[in-house]
Amino acid sequence: MGFKCGIVGLPNVGKSTLFNALTASKNAEAANFPFCTIDPNIGVVDVVDGRLDQLAKLSNSKKKIYTNITFVDIAGLVKGASKGEGLGNKFLSHIREVDAIIHLVRCFDSEKITHVNSKINPADDLETIKTEIILSDLDIIQKKLEKSKKKLLDEKEIKILNEKLDSLNKGEEAKINNSEEEKFLYSIGLLSIKPKIIVCNVDEENLSKGNKYTEMVKIKYPNEKIIHICADIEDQLSGLQNDEKETFMQEIGLNKTGINKLIKEGYDLLELETFFTSGPEESRAWTVKKNTIAPKAASVIHTDFEKNFIRAEAVSCEDFIKYGSAEKCKENGKLRIEGKDYIVKDGDVLYFRVNPWPNFFHAQIN
Repeated sequence: MGFKCGIVGLPNVGKSTLFNALTASKNAEAANFPFCTIDPNIGVVDVVDGRLDQLAKLSNSKKKIYTNITFVDIAGLVKGASKGEGLGNKFLSHIREVDAIIHLVRCFDSEKITHVNSKINPADDLETIKTEIILSDLDIIQKKLEKSKKKLLDEKEIKILNEKLDSLNKGEEAKINNSEEEKFLYSIGLLSIKPKIIVCNVDEENLSKGNKYTEMVKIKYPNEKIIHICADIEDQLSGLQNDEKETFMQEIGLNKTGINKLIKEGYDLLELETFFTSGPEESRAWTVKKNTIAPKAASVIHTDFEKNFIRAEAVSCEDFIKYGSAEKCKENGKLRIEGKDYIVKDGDVLYFRVNPWPNFFHAQIN
């Protein structure tokens, strides 16, 4: 399990170029005209983790399986998308399927690449996207409230919808106040509640310090997660071997790739963490939400593991690497027996004991 991230923005801001670079593919057509991406391109990217590499080596695993992130390059939208302008209807349906949204904005000058609004103003571009999402949410809520007249919603749901309607009418995005609201609002397909990252697509010269365009974004959205990426550089990196990539990054003073920036911000934004299983058959990384209890984490491996959970044998990844095996960790008092209330920690190496005892343990510590 990883997470699904949609790349959205106005036409010609570099979505397809960034998608191709992140997924090391050329699946998404990158051209200088609006709507060159008609249907979403989907790419699954391994989240390379050095901890898993070491675990697999120590356990002499036959297979090594990273967790992953799915990127979706969603067709560009324009003002009026909520009313079906441009590719509006397709855009809004595709964006509902993702866990988080990357708002990509153009923050570079180029006479060779046209801008759909004939001027570069990333703050205005973000406002256009925000407005269309809010208008879409207003439409969703109004239609839901119509159903309340037929008594298809309970009083609590009607109250939640009216509260969100007030916020949206003020031009504000809907906010989630508790887990009960979250489940309901996601079930009806609201878009403004989805976590988002603003990505400023800059040129190489302004990658480290930004420019007047990135400053516009920072001033307009001071509380949002904002990162700078040069899609052209990422595209070049995607075609290089590891040693060539490292040399190139050193030459241009880049210490972290765009994919690594997005993965880190995405995990933080969605409050995700990684635990591991490791044994002779395979070493594998698994993604769960923070504060996940052991039985729920076990269900990521197999749904039956949750209801048949007995206990978890746990050791930190650091200790496993230090001592070389689970057995050595046990000898040194580092292997713990945890029950149903144990909250899984990032970097845990886990072995789940379940009942009835299965013939094959996917979650095996060596």
